Amino acid sequence: MFVTNASRGLPRHRSRYPAERYTRWALRALTVLLVLATLWLVVAFHLRGQWMFSLLFLVLGASLAIVFGKRQLMSHRYIFPALAGMGVFVIFPLVYTIGISFSNYSSSNLLSEERVRAQFLDQTYQAEGQAFDFALYRDGDRVRLYLEGESGELDAELEGQRQLLSAPLSLQADEPTRRLTVEPVEAPPSGEPLPMRALIANRALMQALTLETPDGTELSMAGLRSFAPMLPRFEANPDGSLTDLRDDTTLTPDQETGFFVTEDGERLTPGWPVAVGLENYTKIFTDPDIRGPFLQIFFWTFAFAGMTVAFTLAVGFVLASLLQWDQLRGKAIYRTLLILPYAVPAFISILIFKGMFNQNHGEINLILQNLFGISPDWFTDPALARTMLLIVNTWLGYPYMLLLCMGLIQSIPRDLYEASAVDGGGPLTNMLHITLPLILKPLTPLLIAAFAFNFNNFVLIALLTGGKPDILGASTPAGTTDLLVSYTYRIAFQDAGQQFGLAAAIATLIFLLVVGLSWLNLRLSKVKV
Repeated sequence: MFVTNASRGLPRHRSRYPAERYTRWALRALTVLLVLATLWLVVAFHLRGQWMFSLLFLVLGASLAIVFGKRQLMSHRYIFPALAGMGVFVIFPLVYTIGISFSNYSSSNLLSEERVRAQFLDQTYQAEGQAFDFALYRDGDRVRLYLEGESGELDAELEGQRQLLSAPLSLQADEPTRRLTVEPVEAPPSGEPLPMRALIANRALMQALTLETPDGTELSMAGLRSFAPMLPRFEANPDGSLTDLRDDTTLTPDQETGFFVTEDGERLTPGWPVAVGLENYTKIFTDPDIRGPFLQIFFWTFAFAGMTVAFTLAVGFVLASLLQWDQLRGKAIYRTLLILPYAVPAFISILIFKGMFNQNHGEINLILQNLFGISPDWFTDPALARTMLLIVNTWLGYPYMLLLCMGLIQSIPRDLYEASAVDGGGPLTNMLHITLPLILKPLTPLLIAAFAFNFNNFVLIALLTGGKPDILGASTPAGTTDLLVSYTYRIAFQDAGQQFGLAAAIATLIFLLVVGLSWLNLRLSKVKV
């Protein structure tokens, strides 16, 4: 007979096992902490102007609270971490990248318009012809700065402050002073000023020092022996423009380009991101300096991926066929040795090959020089650099094809080979007319997957050639061995302008190509989409 909690006088929701109850409380507490953490991230990103990240964590926190707060959604709690991870690390970066591709986001257009305006308004400039010569005078264990302006140099505001003396200043590194007040005096302090070597020894301290006169003018070090007023360079106007106080020119905010523009059309950096529509996409196909390298890299990417799959399949298939030969002894040893390259991390093998292909000291060139008297320029000749990439990638990829082919060959009925032997067929005939046709169809989806992997094989390019040798005349960092993915990386992170918008447009095109390959893979695998 079963005894329920109700018959014992216990509430129905209370478990008879304390461990379960404590676990439930711990999960609830953890859920509350996670929700509070996401809400904190929402506020933090919102205050920094990152509304997309703020919206992401708002959705994440709300869905977390709903799924783990309602009993009706208990079955969804197990799959929620996977969905949340996919949303944060896959869907959001994809949407964010596509969004950036429609903007001029770059290293010159990083900040918001408000922060750009504030940065301009914070700029100062040294007033010309208003410098004070200064000297250091000993005052006990401290020093004082004595400043003296030459006659006829100072403007009306500083005319009555021709001679100034600062408050005592410590030269000790553990007592840093950033701001000192100076007062008008009639004569310099008594005693001899400190020698020039003392000024040079404390130059860093002087450069970080700001002197404030009684009328509020700030003086900063303008030379090894002088201080000068630092005046605000820009002034904000009611219409949103800025006035350069040095020459009374006007800077107008251009919302189409995301820069403040002078009257002569000159753009001043930094700028702010603005929407540019399809400009990045059209630039890829209409700008000759970008279109030429892009198309060259585009076709090379397809050729590289296709030839890699073909070469690795050929090597793997031939070796797998040889390992199935009945007269071959020591198959286990050969199989282990042939699969060893697959066990070594790829980046280690790539770096080893990079040393072996070294044009001056590499083992490959030493062997070719001794045997044939040639020393190929593997890293400077475009054709040889591409050949080197294919050789290295074939070495890295053939063990995978070998394993696939070995598994598929073993599933072929032996009766077919016996019938072929009766008809007089040899090993070559069996391999080309029986083995290859039977394994090619189930192998096709895996070949497409291998093609997609090599289509984005960034590690090989980055570690072996870095995309070089470069394509001459390109306006963006582009190399003859670059793939689309490494080309995108170089535009985004190695270009002087760091054109994130253009790189995002190319990344979006790569995504569409990979989606097409994945769809084709599913169709060939006869998976219902």
